[in-house]
Amino acid sequence: MKLQLLDWLIVAASLLVCFVPSLFFGRRAGKSTTEFFASGRSVPWWLAGLSMVATTFSSDTPNLVTDIVRRNGVAGNWVWWAYVLTGMATVFFYARLWRRSAVMTDLEFYEIRYSGRAARVVRGFRSVYLGLFFNCIIMASVNLAACKIANLLFGLPRWQTLGLVGLLNVAFAAHSGLWGVLIIDMIQFFIKMTAVIAAAYFAVRHVGGLDVLVGKLSGELLAPDGVTRLHYLDFLPDFRSNWDLAVAVFVMPIAVQWWATWYPGAEPGGGSYMAQRMLASKSEKDALAAVLFFNLAHYVLRPWPWILVGLCSLLVYPQLSDIQKAFPNLDPTMLGHDIAYPAMLKFLPVGFIGLMVGGLIAANSSTILTHLNWGASYLVHDFYRCHIRSDAPEAHYVQVGRVATLGLFLVSAGMVYLLDSAKDNFDIMLQVGAGTGLLYLVRWFWWRINAWCEVAAMVSSFGISVLILVLRRGHVMELNTSQALVLTIAVTTACWVVTAFVAPPTDRETLIAFYRRVRPFGPGWEGIRKAAGISESEAAESARHENIPLALVGWFAGCVVVWSSLFTVGSILYGRWTQAALLVGVFVVASVALLRVIGRLWDRRA
Repeated sequence: MKLQLLDWLIVAASLLVCFVPSLFFGRRAGKSTTEFFASGRSVPWWLAGLSMVATTFSSDTPNLVTDIVRRNGVAGNWVWWAYVLTGMATVFFYARLWRRSAVMTDLEFYEIRYSGRAARVVRGFRSVYLGLFFNCIIMASVNLAACKIANLLFGLPRWQTLGLVGLLNVAFAAHSGLWGVLIIDMIQFFIKMTAVIAAAYFAVRHVGGLDVLVGKLSGELLAPDGVTRLHYLDFLPDFRSNWDLAVAVFVMPIAVQWWATWYPGAEPGGGSYMAQRMLASKSEKDALAAVLFFNLAHYVLRPWPWILVGLCSLLVYPQLSDIQKAFPNLDPTMLGHDIAYPAMLKFLPVGFIGLMVGGLIAANSSTILTHLNWGASYLVHDFYRCHIRSDAPEAHYVQVGRVATLGLFLVSAGMVYLLDSAKDNFDIMLQVGAGTGLLYLVRWFWWRINAWCEVAAMVSSFGISVLILVLRRGHVMELNTSQALVLTIAVTTACWVVTAFVAPPTDRETLIAFYRRVRPFGPGWEGIRKAAGISESEAAESARHENIPLALVGWFAGCVVVWSSLFTVGSILYGRWTQAALLVGVFVVASVALLRVIGRLWDRRA
């Protein structure tokens, strides 16, 4: 693909609009680690919410959705649509708890929730495990997508692509801190959405329009693997003819995956850069509103442009060999269903190609910038400051953060050469984090959870995942993805639950201080409440302001609002107007309930 002068001008304009404003935050970011990593705890809800959405909209996300659609149909997206349950639970139960904790990173939580050496060990270990190891895998997945796109469109080898995105992202992440990341995210979100909508429009036009697309993909069709038969357009999988697939893409995500697995951006109870945005918010209400906005934008505004391109690719490139024929210079090691998305971009006209290239750069940067800042916050605040040097001036830690930013990108760039596809990387991260999710939900509401539970969960989850991988590759044990996930969850959950009863409990003074600071609700803290000298009447007054039954109604209504609006858009695109009308009715009822709940909950916190 060759860019014309107009395309290059649009790319340059996109970069200038995105990155120049962030230059003005360099001096502010250098004042302290609170400014560099938490924006001085003064971020409004709309900016925090936009940043959350932009971060999860990375250069590998369209590729991932295209991969899912080609392999498993539209219904295959339930593997991430199910996380609506997680996101709405964070809105109504966890966002305010995070904000009350007043920590700088979610790992600092360990030293206010747990006690003794175990708390420091867990905090230090997870800062490296998540901030370095896990974080670099995520960035490698994002940069792998960038490498595939650049190789397919422009013939660039991996090292050149990595050099270009590294120079851009490391420079701005190290200079401007979280404030700069937030501003860049806000601008990039609108550029990216404009670009993907344009890509969907021209892809649909190339295949003859929506009517032609829906007509050719209706009914049961043979998937590219030559074995599976799918109803590509259905919102739900076919439970009658393809039960195994239905379990993998719907039953497991809805029944187990959303609460049992840890995945960045969809952590049970919130965490990682989601917690970072909540902690940077200027109030509890802003934290709650930011997460609510994120869930609506993440699951409703973004998916359908990607899905349409994925469906169109099935008509243009039915087999992977068709992509290889269309792009004979494509590196064979990069060929996969995820590359069908950039392959469809060849049909964009002049001008829109530049917009899409600018949008793809923005998609890559918004995610990489966040992960660089988030990972550096772990390595500096939770590892270096705690375990290596605790008495240095703030300027020193900011400089260490900038060095860590560079180091993180270099490590992640090396990992790019170890990965294959966006979908495979998604499955690996789910598997490694399986079984830990329930712990992250329960630790807020049960005093007996201790630091060694966290260690047991991490070690057992990682260990059983590696063991299953070795056994499967050696053909000693034949387990599909769902079976491996359930086994990992069962073993991991058993390990940390047993640890909660046999390991030394958290110091009573620490538990009392945590209770007074965060004010968690529920019977799991009854003994600590009494030890803290808080009367039953005071606890009842606190519970009245929390109103758990009302929050449960809000959680359910919020999930219905997101799913009904998501499928309303799909029904309109398919031309199924009766179905769309029914879904609109469900959406209206659920929205009224959601707004009433939010109004009452916010009034109680006013």
